[in-house]
Amino acid sequence: MSTILLYAMFVVYVIAGVGLVIYGFSCYYSIYLFLKNSRKTRLSDRKAILKYYREHSLADLPQVTTQLPVFNEANCVERLLEAVCAIDYPKDKHEIQVLDDSTDECYEVTKKKVAELAARGYDIKLIHRTNRKDFKAGALKEGMAVAKGEFLAIFDADFVPEKDFLLKTVPYLVMDPQVGLVQGRWGHLNRTESGLTLAQSIGIDGHFVIEQSARSWGKLFMNFNGTAGVWRKDAIYGGGGWEGDTLTEDMDLSYRSQLAGWKMKFVFDVIVPAELPNDINAFKAQQFRWAKGSIQTAIKILPKVLRSKVPLRVKIGAILHTTHYSIHPCMLFTALCAWPLLAFFEPVGHLPTWAYTVGFAFIFLAAIAPSVLYFVAQRCSGYTGWKIRLLSLPILMALGVGIAVSNSRAVFAAVLGTKGSFVRTPKSGGAKKKAKSHYAQKFPWMALIELLVGVYCIFGLLEYINASKYIIGPFLALYAIGFLSVSVLSFMHYISNIFEVRKAIKCSECVEEQATN
Repeated sequence: MSTILLYAMFVVYVIAGVGLVIYGFSCYYSIYLFLKNSRKTRLSDRKAILKYYREHSLADLPQVTTQLPVFNEANCVERLLEAVCAIDYPKDKHEIQVLDDSTDECYEVTKKKVAELAARGYDIKLIHRTNRKDFKAGALKEGMAVAKGEFLAIFDADFVPEKDFLLKTVPYLVMDPQVGLVQGRWGHLNRTESGLTLAQSIGIDGHFVIEQSARSWGKLFMNFNGTAGVWRKDAIYGGGGWEGDTLTEDMDLSYRSQLAGWKMKFVFDVIVPAELPNDINAFKAQQFRWAKGSIQTAIKILPKVLRSKVPLRVKIGAILHTTHYSIHPCMLFTALCAWPLLAFFEPVGHLPTWAYTVGFAFIFLAAIAPSVLYFVAQRCSGYTGWKIRLLSLPILMALGVGIAVSNSRAVFAAVLGTKGSFVRTPKSGGAKKKAKSHYAQKFPWMALIELLVGVYCIFGLLEYINASKYIIGPFLALYAIGFLSVSVLSFMHYISNIFEVRKAIKCSECVEEQATN
């Protein structure tokens, strides 16, 4: 193998390793900020809400518009509409906009349900677009132009807000005119449905319990998570409005609003349950969208952040936050480069023993950092049974590694400026039956690559064991398990989806035939 190629590979390997260490140690800083501010901030928030309702009545509450962006969510939309209409808020001050861009039977389901709820006295309207310009951002923008409320609550179709959501969030916007957004914490409707959903729930808890808390309470830039939040309309306009040039319009707007001087508030004790994807291919599609959109936002926003007058630590936090999905190319590169470097690369000179010891210590601490974050998140989440849930942490680790191929493709697509389209994440809505034929998945070609990379990592692992290089062995073992597991699961869920779709079509045809007869 060419010496130049090997040295280039070595440079990539080192850069990827350093990247993993940096992102790993950022977890410890998030944990520090969370533990430092948790008790004080949560207590202060509770006192503020109590004080507000001691001094104000329900009649003093402002007008709120709840926006529900929907696209082909026939399984979930009725559950969403019932939950939102059940929210405990003065009816005359709560407008509901259903922003349905659906291209399937969901539109008829939504139309019928909206008419039913309107007849029951709710101020609910259906806004249907056929061009889908700017996807979700375009729908929210069009709805905002005719919204009555000065505050806009947003929920995706797979969320089920509690009745007191608005009562627990809107007062923060009223009490502090500089707060542009109040973000709630995501909960989980189907956490225990499978190992996949359980692992996802732990990952999401890590983000909301620790990372969002740390950013909000540590006075760093945080992002709106696209749902389960309430915006001040002026903050949206102040940030330049909704824009559809990234797949994470929520993160994009959040940063632009904060650069304009608006504050973002995360409320730890307001939890909004949501449905987790129970199919690995749906989960990968969701992660692909988030990864690509985050990098698109980083490319668009970071130059403005770096030119701004915010403190240096805020700028560093913004860089790590918006580029977080870069850990996946870093993992993929270290996995691909390890075997050739062992077999063919002979570095010039040797480092002293202490350098290897220090280097290994840093790598080890960085490697376990996400697990430490998830442990603290579960311990402090307030949910019961957290010790049992931690038994699924290995599944989450394998899952995080296994999607590195797909997410690396998303990162490269964003860097190269590939546009692509918004791909929805199908949900069951808690129903036993699956969605109809147009929800059928495409063949998971990326799973073939994941399978090949997994096999490649096995050969690399055997080579390292044969060379008595045991330090990197566990990492290659995790890579092999992760890639192979995600690959096999992708094929299994794809095949299962085919059978479910065929069954749904057959049932539908039987119903139509009976109706005809």
